Amino acid sequence: MNWLIAVVFVLVYIGMALGRWPWLAINRTGIAVFGAVILLISGAVDRDGALASIDFATLAVLLTLMVLSSQYAASGFFDWIGHRITALKCGPGGLLAGVIVMCGVLSAFLTNDVVVWAVTPVLITGVIARGLDPKPYVIAVACAANAGSAATLIGNPQNLMIAEFGNLDFIGFVLACAVPALLALGVVYVVILRSPMMRGQTHAAAAGVNASARSVDQPVRPLDKTILTKAVLATIAVIAIFVFVEDRALWSLLVVGALLLSRRLSTDQVLGRVDWHLLALFCGLFIVTGAMAQNDVIASLFRDVLITLQIHHPGVLAGVSLAGSNTIGNVPLVMMLLSLGPEWSTEMLHALAIFSTLSGNFLIVGSVANIIAVEQAAKAGTVISFIDYARLGVPVTLISLALSLGWVILIS
Repeated sequence: MNWLIAVVFVLVYIGMALGRWPWLAINRTGIAVFGAVILLISGAVDRDGALASIDFATLAVLLTLMVLSSQYAASGFFDWIGHRITALKCGPGGLLAGVIVMCGVLSAFLTNDVVVWAVTPVLITGVIARGLDPKPYVIAVACAANAGSAATLIGNPQNLMIAEFGNLDFIGFVLACAVPALLALGVVYVVILRSPMMRGQTHAAAAGVNASARSVDQPVRPLDKTILTKAVLATIAVIAIFVFVEDRALWSLLVVGALLLSRRLSTDQVLGRVDWHLLALFCGLFIVTGAMAQNDVIASLFRDVLITLQIHHPGVLAGVSLAGSNTIGNVPLVMMLLSLGPEWSTEMLHALAIFSTLSGNFLIVGSVANIIAVEQAAKAGTVISFIDYARLGVPVTLISLALSLGWVILIS
């Protein structure tokens, strides 16, 4: 069955790179699940082996963060803060700074995908009302969310996997990763502020017209302080769990249970914003990569290739992260490297988290957050092309990675 495991693995990761299989409507989640099903039905992986491959702790914590983010969304917090930012009495540069700070900070403690999904429509409405082109601001939302999420081990899915794999300390992770994240946020601001997209913003604001997007009628939602208070307390509890508790998964699920016990929000409302497709993608990839890891011959060969490439050298790891994140995606890349790669030190796990996250800013396909931002913008009438994004994403990523590489070498 070794050949079947290898074939399924290759086909699944080709699907991760292409986003689909040719001539089929199946997406990345469907491909991962289909690959896992084939391995199970063929007997290449038994049920016990499949269950053992699935990282329950990562899925439990990811579910907790999704439910926590949905609590903030239900309270109207994202709408409220989005309107507060766009109502700031400042010029285009000040507005850009506010957007970047807001998205960067929120994404460090909530899943970056949810932050982008919730903030983008509100931001577009406010920016258009000011007579500005929303394109650079939408790209800033995606880039800042990715950069900010690099600061903590709960900022994004790949950081969660890395943290569970290495049993990393929350405070130690912040000390190692917060500086590159802050530097990246600064890079996002400088690159976008100096871009051709932003140079015409002053004229657009004075003219009060915007030819590239149409306004969207979105009334301001009232802020539900009771639900928001519960969300804030739950956030504090989650951070405390990651700092003080060893069994993070089970205690995190207790937070989910507490949020489900509500007189204001139904179970459907609490769980309705959970990205079940992403959780299914994780399960499928865990089984497929787990099958490869359990195959001694193939896993040894893959490990030898990574050792030959000197994957533990920070420069090589940064290059692999950039290439992998913008082909197969940063989550599949991290899962593959952790399952099939050589031994990882704590320092290199920190570096992998930094590089894989910041590499996601390179192209639209580099991060799910980018895709969400572009799709949300399109629904609001603002079309951001592949080239539009790349003109900003490429320099943001290359400069951020260069600064992060210097930081990693400095603290090694």
